[in-house]
Amino acid sequence: MLVSIVLFVLGLLILYYGAEYLVDGSSRLAMSFGVRPLVTGMTVVAFATSMPEMMVSLLAVLKGSSDIAAGNIVGSNIANIGLILGCASLIMPMAVANTTLRREIPFMIGASVLFFLFGLDGQLGFLNGAVLFFFLLAFLFYCLRTARGKVNEGVSSLIDEFAETRGRDSFKAVVGMVGLGTGAELMVHSAVDIATTLGVSEVIIGLTVVALGTSLPELAASVVSALKGEMDISVGNVIGSNIFNLLFVLGICPMIRPIAVDPSLLRLELPLMILFSVALIPLLVPGYRLDRPRGALLLTGYLAFIGLLFL
Repeated sequence: MLVSIVLFVLGLLILYYGAEYLVDGSSRLAMSFGVRPLVTGMTVVAFATSMPEMMVSLLAVLKGSSDIAAGNIVGSNIANIGLILGCASLIMPMAVANTTLRREIPFMIGASVLFFLFGLDGQLGFLNGAVLFFFLLAFLFYCLRTARGKVNEGVSSLIDEFAETRGRDSFKAVVGMVGLGTGAELMVHSAVDIATTLGVSEVIIGLTVVALGTSLPELAASVVSALKGEMDISVGNVIGSNIFNLLFVLGICPMIRPIAVDPSLLRLELPLMILFSVALIPLLVPGYRLDRPRGALLLTGYLAFIGLLFL
């Protein structure tokens, strides 16, 4: 038991620093090509910060622990909205583009509903994964069409500087991917051992400990972006990461091996994930802004969710 806990913490640390390298390297590469911060957050940074979920879910599926895989995605998406947007807005209230409210958030809600519908028969199969992955390609096509645009003067002045370090940034991204794979392997293996020893279901482990662990990169990226005043990256990272979790992770993994969807997820956690996503609309409509009181409400909702799981 003690060894499993030590390995879990070690895997979490490796996962965190691997994600940090991947986020930093990949975001600098995107900025060096003049990609808008919002699009960078929704695509490059979101993809990078979704890699822990991808690696953990993929390894869990290959090891026959698909309950961890599905729970990890649901728990991570709830944590991204409740915990991460809540914490980031408490640090620095954020303005949200009306296009995000009209396009990206409804797209995220649609992907969440699609996951729920596909899971009603208790399993995500190859065809389900292929459909989800198709919608990911459609989302990326949309992002590519809007990738370039006006960027603020501060960002523009850094483009030439970032272009000079593309080789180093590419190396950091590769090192980060290796770290993610290693950390995910340790986390999944030890999480299964801990769940077995304590008699806790793998679904709960996936929804809480593993989900929170794999959400740390998003938390780090969003908080750092908030501190720097780059709120487009912070908001785009969360929305994009949720979309990638649903369409990339749950698109690829079922095409390799079917993922079982526990009935308890359909009764409680998946509807709550959709509720958190939908709740962003009324929270953001007044003034297209997520201020501290609304951020505190999101954070309170997440803490209530964690308490509900254990009750």
